[in-house]
Amino acid sequence: MSAQGISRVLVTGSTGFIGAHVVDNLLARGYSVRGSTRSAKKGEQMKAARPQYKSKLEFVVIEDFTKIGVFDSVMDGIDAVIHVASPFFYDTTNNEQELIIPAINGVKSILSASAKPGSKVQRMVLTSSFASVVDVNSTPPPGFTYTASDWNPLTYEAAADPKSTSVEAYRGSKKYAELAAWDFIKDEKPQFDLVTLCPPMVFGPVVHPVPDIKSMNESNSVLWSVADGVDPLPGVRVPAWIDARDLAEVHVQALLKPEAGGKRFLAASPEPFSYEYAADIMKEKFDWAKDSVSSNYVAGQNPSASYGVDGQTAARELGVTYRSFKDTVVDFVKQVKETIL
Repeated sequence: MSAQGISRVLVTGSTGFIGAHVVDNLLARGYSVRGSTRSAKKGEQMKAARPQYKSKLEFVVIEDFTKIGVFDSVMDGIDAVIHVASPFFYDTTNNEQELIIPAINGVKSILSASAKPGSKVQRMVLTSSFASVVDVNSTPPPGFTYTASDWNPLTYEAAADPKSTSVEAYRGSKKYAELAAWDFIKDEKPQFDLVTLCPPMVFGPVVHPVPDIKSMNESNSVLWSVADGVDPLPGVRVPAWIDARDLAEVHVQALLKPEAGGKRFLAASPEPFSYEYAADIMKEKFDWAKDSVSSNYVAGQNPSASYGVDGQTAARELGVTYRSFKDTVVDFVKQVKETIL
């Protein structure tokens, strides 16, 4: 694959938290973007907020991207795909039908459309998740580091079990959707290659339409709850994170670097985080936070992680530099306070 042959990129989930950052990164580099969205209104809001890219940015409405064939009519002129969209609902009544099968079908739908005769697609970058990597039911030995070669051991049957939680089903949906993508490449041998990315918690400023704080993505909502005075402070489920802007850069570099084809990457900062550390940062940087943020914790403790996450390989091979947790927290909290509340 040669990056020189790419001019128009299809980005799914383009009006969401991660997808919108990917869109902006591509536009800033001069690429044309066709974004798929379930909301025509959000697409129009995105365009209105970027008048300088009027000729480079368009949106198509895909109300249900999990249906096979829905992308067939929007692939004209597309040279590459970044597939960010994925279903996730907490209030599921049927894990398999509402989470796992839709995630798998969404991947199959975009893959099959990209492989149609006459398609110009050269590469697909798929947003998977650290959830497809980590084994949450085991305690790694001291010094253990997760790498891109690790897979969570959750079976399809356990993920689909009606007694499983939606979080368990989500971990299964990410794993088996990613596996479906790799199987498609192996079995169908399309004209394009595949790169998959497995990010953990994603924090940072938003560039997609957010009408109010209640509409924030989950990871940022939890981070903002610290600024808003939640007590006790939240516990850390996954001790790894990445700034959304850095994750967008990882996506775009994974698209453009020929040598990335066929690889799987963990995209994660090497710096541990904790919500206690976030509280310290907020109190240090914002006067109002001294009264707002809870004091019911031990301040000044450096966060530690029970295991490592190899984000350095992605940084080295894709040429990405990760922001500090302090910069991410400050930029996000400042934005919420000044423009969203």
